[in-house]
Amino acid sequence: MKEAKYIWKNGNLIDWHNATTHILSHTLHYGNGVFEGTRAYMTKRGLAIFRLEEHTQRLMNSAKILLIQCPYSKEELKNAQIELLQANKTCFSDNVYIRPIIYLGYGAMGVYHLNSPVEVAIAAWEWGAYLGKEALNKGIRVKISSFVRNSVKSNMGKAKAVANYLNSQMAKHEAIASGFEEALLLDDNGFIAEGSGECFFIIRDQRLITPPYDNSLESITQNTVLTIANDLGIEVEQRRITRDEVYIADEAFFTGTAAEITPICEVDFRQIGNGRRGEITTTLQDEFFKIVMGENEKYNHFLTYIQ
Repeated sequence: MKEAKYIWKNGNLIDWHNATTHILSHTLHYGNGVFEGTRAYMTKRGLAIFRLEEHTQRLMNSAKILLIQCPYSKEELKNAQIELLQANKTCFSDNVYIRPIIYLGYGAMGVYHLNSPVEVAIAAWEWGAYLGKEALNKGIRVKISSFVRNSVKSNMGKAKAVANYLNSQMAKHEAIASGFEEALLLDDNGFIAEGSGECFFIIRDQRLITPPYDNSLESITQNTVLTIANDLGIEVEQRRITRDEVYIADEAFFTGTAAEITPICEVDFRQIGNGRRGEITTTLQDEFFKIVMGENEKYNHFLTYIQ
């Protein structure tokens, strides 16, 4: 990780190495915390945060779902992210990843969490392509995991919760240990849910297909891709997908703040399409990067420029 100079914590900018927390912080022991992943892109006009409003609203929604009372308003958190990038401006020469987190600090132990103080921190650092720069062109190999996505009967997938990602870690490890780059998880009914940290798309007969939000996060990048597809006149379906339908897809790709649009060339040793980035995936990817780099005026409202 390429360190920056400052981290924003509880209303103040502090030195990166002073951004510490107590070993008895409640979230560390019991997993009740929420976070966001937001990107800022180095456009021709300078650094610009992509869909800051939507990401910050999702952070607030996640906290509400998990009964965490955030001590800051949405506007205060938006301004804090802008302030942090401005303060670290000289540290950045490329695209930046922003990680706000709302967590429970030191003050009480035991499963009951409302007696614990609420802490808020935001970090930002330079981070390139999550699955590797080459993956954006060549695609990645994916394994359908033996781990099932958290059920809506036992967890709350609409919250970007710290605890939810233990499931993702185990699936990711299994995939890498088996020689793949990423995992694809099924839901508890056996249908495709999502990747370890990404939403999933296939293309069949010129139609773009993605699973519903039954037990997964409401993805902002997924929404962006669906918006682009509608602009381009690509037919879109949001419905259940079986694993065997994935094997016979013409194209497939992951989306997410970190993953952006990453093509999938193979799933469970089955080649997808021609084994490389497909035509529609390429078109969507090109349009996506035009938007985030400020080259599509129609979507300039998605960008918050850092002065």
